[in-house]
Amino acid sequence: MTERVKLLWDFKGPNALKTAEHHVIHLNEFIISEKIDNSFTKVSTLSSNHTVAEMIVPNRYMNDLRARLKPTRGQLFNE
Repeated sequence: MTERVKLLWDFKGPNALKTAEHHVIHLNEFIISEKIDNSFTKVSTLSSNHTVAEMIVPNRYMNDLRARLKPTRGQLFNE
């Protein structure tokens, strides 16, 4: 099984959810245009004022995507 990482973008404030949902649209477009296999996105709400857009990708893409997309943070993805 391929080891994967989560790239995370934090959004805070009253519009955090809508902003994260919109960000995920662009992440999905990026995944398609760059032909990144075995990846997906999701939105996680941590509180009413903190939502995270997540992009889960194989570990081999991490360095390139971190430099190009500037996520807030990252972590190993455990299924």
